[in-house]
Amino acid sequence: MLALRLTRVAHPAVQLRRLTVVAASAGTGFLLLCSLGHALGHPADPSAALLRLAWCAVPLAATAYLAVAVARSDPGTRPRGGLSALGLGPARLMAVSAATTALSCAFGALLALLLFLWLRGDLPGPPFPFHGAPHAVLAARKRLPVPGTLLLLATVPAVASAAVAAALRPREPKAPPARAAGTARGTAHDDREPHADGIGTAGGIGTAERNGTAEGNRTAGGIEAVDARPADAPVADDDPGRPLPPDRSPTGLPWGIAVLAAGLTVETYAGGAGDAARAVLPGGLTAGSAPVLAGWLLTAVGLALAGPGLTHLCGRLLQAVRPGAVRLLAGRVLMAEAGRIGSPLGVLCAVASAAFAMIALHGRASGRFGPLTALGALLVAGCAVAALVTAAVEARQLRVGTTAALRRLGAPATVLRSAAALRSAALLALFAPLTWAIATLAALPLTR
Repeated sequence: MLALRLTRVAHPAVQLRRLTVVAASAGTGFLLLCSLGHALGHPADPSAALLRLAWCAVPLAATAYLAVAVARSDPGTRPRGGLSALGLGPARLMAVSAATTALSCAFGALLALLLFLWLRGDLPGPPFPFHGAPHAVLAARKRLPVPGTLLLLATVPAVASAAVAAALRPREPKAPPARAAGTARGTAHDDREPHADGIGTAGGIGTAERNGTAEGNRTAGGIEAVDARPADAPVADDDPGRPLPPDRSPTGLPWGIAVLAAGLTVETYAGGAGDAARAVLPGGLTAGSAPVLAGWLLTAVGLALAGPGLTHLCGRLLQAVRPGAVRLLAGRVLMAEAGRIGSPLGVLCAVASAAFAMIALHGRASGRFGPLTALGALLVAGCAVAALVTAAVEARQLRVGTTAALRRLGAPATVLRSAAALRSAALLALFAPLTWAIATLAALPLTR
């Protein structure tokens, strides 16, 4: 009930993001139903039906990834002070996010079922080119098994809600290391009675400032600190949705490079194996061997892992060699938001490299892309782009306080716009050649 109320009173922008999850789940559910229809229409070829069902795992993973990105950006399920006393702690809010995701995906699966039944001719409606036709993937003259249909449709909400619950699960907070200077200063002022404004009687810093409250964290210009959390409070540093400090580099870059190198190596060595079993790709395409596809998958995972580290490195390079105000601001923002936008950038890079490889294969193949292959490719690409846009919008919303503080300090709007344009140009200059190079290397064994 709480999930329904939060869905009903959400902001229109939040509703739009949830509609993208509904559309993605509808497309994935339609692909799963088409694989079921192909199995009903070709009972003598179960291997082909199983292969089609296995390829549906790619749009299913893309839908779950988009659902996680949308759930993280939902302001209605973020932990707030005082909600734990009402029974809405981190675990309860995680359950609400998972329930909201399940509702959105269930609605999308229902739309997919209605569309599939209408195309089969089981529902009344206006004429359609495939309406009532015994198409290969519709099995119009076959009766749909109710348990199998419900099981396939329930897969999308179950996987998406499980992914959201795993991503937003409460993490054990870590206490920050004690600082010698702060401890000595706190000991020196322990016996002093602070005033109401947090300033000690001897001109030192009182207890309110040491505790990090909004009243004690005022600077000389009167600007309050953004974070009102106590200085010695534990923080969950392993939360992937929390922005990293600018001076702290993401730890996934070495692992991403290692997995990426392993994937390219597997593709290179497996591409020359002429006697290996050939694996069929969507659209009637064929790859040299199944290990080539495994290397392709490793390459995509490596790009997704290396995305935050590459974004952080891009921000560090921007402010190298005597930076000005624009370069310094753009670099610091990229470094601070590397943990938030880096992973969607890596995923988009992996999807673009896979699309390049598919296009290269299609140029050599005699077949053509079918409508289901085009739908699957469009679904995966759309989920990657939507996840990146969601992360970018969320990062912009989190910078509202910083942007307002800069404007109060007299920063012109042209500086902020120039910094934003410089960030976009730097990311494009880094990820575009990287995507092209990795896509070329990934497609090379498949085109020989």
